Amino acid sequence: MRTGLEVLARERPRFLRGRRVGLLMHPASADARFISARDIVRDLCGKNLRALFGPQHGFAGEKQDNMVESGHGSDPELGIPIFSLYSETRSPTPAMLAQIDVLLVDLQDVGTRVYTFEWTTALALEACAAAGREVVVLDRPNPLGGVALEGNLVRPGYTSFVGLYPVPMRHALTLGELAALVNARLAGRGPGDRRTPVRERDGAGWRCPGRCDLTIIPMEGWRRRMLFPDTGLPWMPPSPNMPAFDTAVVYPGQVLLEGTNLSEGRGTTRPFEIFGAPWIDIRAVRRRFERRRLPGLVLRPHTFEPTFHKWAGQACHGFQIHVTDVAAYRPYLTTLALLQDIIAEHGDRFEWKKPPYEYVTDHAPIDVLTGDPALRRALEAGEDLRALERSWRKEIAAFEEESRAVRLYA
Repeated sequence: MRTGLEVLARERPRFLRGRRVGLLMHPASADARFISARDIVRDLCGKNLRALFGPQHGFAGEKQDNMVESGHGSDPELGIPIFSLYSETRSPTPAMLAQIDVLLVDLQDVGTRVYTFEWTTALALEACAAAGREVVVLDRPNPLGGVALEGNLVRPGYTSFVGLYPVPMRHALTLGELAALVNARLAGRGPGDRRTPVRERDGAGWRCPGRCDLTIIPMEGWRRRMLFPDTGLPWMPPSPNMPAFDTAVVYPGQVLLEGTNLSEGRGTTRPFEIFGAPWIDIRAVRRRFERRRLPGLVLRPHTFEPTFHKWAGQACHGFQIHVTDVAAYRPYLTTLALLQDIIAEHGDRFEWKKPPYEYVTDHAPIDVLTGDPALRRALEAGEDLRALERSWRKEIAAFEEESRAVRLYA
């Protein structure tokens, strides 16, 4: 299969000729031979490559934690600016966009609503629409595939940089498809609105009508049932704590631990797969959890000592999640169950983290992550999580129906 970047390099589309180009990328923006998108676009555009843009964690992917901003810089070889979109601004400014005519976006996403590269792309669409600039998304696989959806949608009043639009935690869209959905919503199209087509073929790409002049360069050979290993592409970490495909599999649930005093495994070699705290009773928590008989995983007891972040230098008792059946595994439900069981056993030690979280100061971080404070209350009250999951079916079905209009792949 070929990514959108590789299709762009082969097709050398005419719409780039004579136009000033910006490129939004990160360290995983490369082809199957590990050639950087920067070098590929430079070869295509020459001196018309005028600016580079980087998302959260820095253009080089060097920033470990959330809310650690990156400064602007310049490319020493090309002599062009590198603008940080995780700095004093998370959206391209008019001054940044004045230097370009078209913004190429080549970001490897992980198929989870709270992964901020999706919303950096959404903010770029909004800014480019206001500035009259074109956006071209070079599409890449959703590592979790394009079939399974899971989780609630973000509730009104709880949108944030980890959920600017109401989508499920696992949304089953590629970054290009999600960009097309956002662009349609920017134009005022809601679920079930079929006034105009959401996409139409244009040479090597799909033009996606909406508020922004958006084109998607699709992949070749990707199918919705493919997980990342099925693509044959090399995994390159899109962010410092996403070192492997296994990380991406558990991330839609385990990212919730960022809103707690539990270590989510930062400072270990297997972040998000490993989790715990110094005070966890491994046997008691495991006994509770195994009564649930949730599918697709083995919870292996594991003691670890983070080198940085929460509980740095202290022995944490906890677990490593080993996913034995990716298709059956439900990461969001699994982590909600784990949190409920830990609260039941250690309500005197467990804590929700205090604000801020991703620049939100008036909501608890866990509410920002889930997008719905009712989940926190349900965990504390020991409510039936399967019943809660069933209550999301209608909104999941409505989102799936809306998203069919922007799906580019069989």
